[in-house]
Amino acid sequence: MKKLIVLLLVLLVFASFMIAKSVKVGAKNFTEQYILGSLVSQLLGANGFDVDENFGMSTFAVRSGLETGQMDMYPDYTGTAWTTYLEHEDVITDPDELYQLVKAEDYEKNDIVWLDKINFNNTYAIAVRADFAAEHNLKTLSDLSEYLNNTDEKHLMGIDFEFYERPDGFFAMADEYGMKVNKSDVKTMEIGITYEAIARKDIDIAMVFSTDGKLSRYNLVVLDDDLNFFPVYNPAVLVRAEVLEEYPEIADILAPLVKYFNADIMIRLNYLVDAEGYEPDEVAEAYLNGLGLLGD
Repeated sequence: MKKLIVLLLVLLVFASFMIAKSVKVGAKNFTEQYILGSLVSQLLGANGFDVDENFGMSTFAVRSGLETGQMDMYPDYTGTAWTTYLEHEDVITDPDELYQLVKAEDYEKNDIVWLDKINFNNTYAIAVRADFAAEHNLKTLSDLSEYLNNTDEKHLMGIDFEFYERPDGFFAMADEYGMKVNKSDVKTMEIGITYEAIARKDIDIAMVFSTDGKLSRYNLVVLDDDLNFFPVYNPAVLVRAEVLEEYPEIADILAPLVKYFNADIMIRLNYLVDAEGYEPDEVAEAYLNGLGLLGD
């Protein structure tokens, strides 16, 4: 009888431990977020956590979930937090400065901890076909501005609706670079359609995101933002402070996201999903296995 009681107590303690190791991981509703969320989930799962995934959420839904405790952690971006959650209007182009400001303010106001920032910047960008860049010697947005201001040729541009309408969007960028642009030459379209359009040469210049996998698929060149107009969007994993206080090992478990990541890797992983048809969790698992981070 005593042995049975001891066994039951052991099982109860073990069950309590397993419950305590459960965490809820979120992600937004686009390819890169599905991949980052899967990386977080699989690293935690390989280290003894029972992970409840809630992927495919809108920006405001996942952030609200974190603030209300319905979510324990998810990856987000410094630029998004600075302008959308913390409601600042000034643009900070130094990635380290922005990260430190966001990290401090979000912790002070919302008890949200920003783990170390991941080493790539997924911001707005302007891209052209590789042959177009070579023909006109385009490497930077200043180069593009100089070319457009001194040519009689008509070049159509594909811009997504939000970036077209925003006061800090496309036309503000054009003003910053002194770029002469006729509104009739700017076409609004869904971001995914811009890639098809530039490949068909329906447009010559497209708004993109700097780590999009389709950049490789369509052989596009991202022009350097040499005047630092675009905001910085470095990702990091956000964790509720009480969760990290209870399980401080989470920071070490997720450290490989900083150690082994850069923009080229993120573009490649996005490409495998968007162009090759792999599932985000498959891509995440293959990458982590390649690094030997998931065990046997």
